[in-house]
Amino acid sequence: MADIPSDVLSILCCPVTKKPLVLSGDWLISTDEETRLRYPVKNGIPSLLADAGEEMDLASWSSALKNSD
Repeated sequence: MADIPSDVLSILCCPVTKKPLVLSGDWLISTDEETRLRYPVKNGIPSLLADAGEEMDLASWSSALKNSD
């Protein structure tokens, strides 16, 4: 599981929507319900390029937000 300090996490945002991100396992999840994008965190480094985003289905996105770290 990725470990991103809370002060760093508080300033990160989705590169597409500019919405806040939450950490869920090894993914940063956008809080934007319309796009439901997630971005991988590899070796502790977030990949926040627009091309790295993956769209999540609504159920998975909702679950990931509820279970965020």
